[in-house]
Amino acid sequence: MLKCGIVGLPNVGKSTLFNALTSSKNAQSANYPFCTIDPNVGVVTVPDERLDTLAKLVKTTVTVPTSIEFVDIAGLVKGASKGEGLGNQFLANIRECDAIIQVVRCFEDENTIHVEGKIDPLDDIEVINTELALADMTSLENRQKRVLKQYKAGEKDAVVEYEAIEKVLKLLQDVSFITLDDFTEDEKKALKSMNLLMTKPVIYCANVSEDDIVSGNEYTQRVQKYADEHNAQMVIISAQIEAELVELGEAEAKNYLTELGVESSGIEKMIKSAYDLLNLRTYITAGEKEVRAWTIRKGMKAPAAAGVIHTDFEKGFIRAEVVSYDDFVASGGWQGSREKGLARLEGKEYVVQDGDVMLFRFNN
Repeated sequence: MLKCGIVGLPNVGKSTLFNALTSSKNAQSANYPFCTIDPNVGVVTVPDERLDTLAKLVKTTVTVPTSIEFVDIAGLVKGASKGEGLGNQFLANIRECDAIIQVVRCFEDENTIHVEGKIDPLDDIEVINTELALADMTSLENRQKRVLKQYKAGEKDAVVEYEAIEKVLKLLQDVSFITLDDFTEDEKKALKSMNLLMTKPVIYCANVSEDDIVSGNEYTQRVQKYADEHNAQMVIISAQIEAELVELGEAEAKNYLTELGVESSGIEKMIKSAYDLLNLRTYITAGEKEVRAWTIRKGMKAPAAAGVIHTDFEKGFIRAEVVSYDDFVASGGWQGSREKGLARLEGKEYVVQDGDVMLFRFNN
């Protein structure tokens, strides 16, 4: 399951967004710092209208969308690495995440205090990134101490790890995000096991008022420029609007979004952004039992995609029957796709495409 960690300063709308994401009231949301203490974890289904269409064709009432897990931790403040506020004790909870969503305040509201006393999204980003970098530096320095003896003895793995850490520590001094593409394969392997926060892809979630949800404002323009310069993504979202949408039915929510002049909710945009950032794709299995979406990495071949369902599928893979979503719908399902010659048999080298409807054949 895709897992995203939500970070930000206190009072930027982080917990309000989490509540909307998970359609729950689990994360406290109040106008004072450190309202969220224990990490909040929620699982969110990924909206995919294709599943309902396919369910009608194969005559099933069961649809199983893919999902994302979100982890919301207590707000960070400047000096968290030295124990300010609640410190950085909760950062460990997002080290296992695939991506980081950094909620940035891009709205003015005299009734909601800002922990730094002013609205400056780039300053807020700098504070958070600095704390993430300092947390990584502490972790790396401790790791270096543990392998120092083996490094001095010239043990190959320890030398690779120690020198990779040295490179990363130099980069972190400039609060730079780390691109593993700049390292050797052995160094990548060593660094991946450390789950460094500054190696994770980032989505900057610019939280705005209802008035700025369509076009943004001067704050979101600055965040967008920053994201473009740092190979990150940005989405504009109004946590307050998302909270209101949760209270509405599906039809009412769509009408509300139309009235606001936006095509989709901020949450949907954020999920799409996460998929794009991580190069994820979705394929679908469709039968009388259920229609289910499966998440894979871009470029994944058929046996590995089958392994997402069960490891036995990958081990015993023979071939896959594949139809594109559009062809499957236009042909009225499996039978029509086969009769029109649109259902293909693909082997081990087939690269699965987004929206492929698939049926795997394998040896038990």
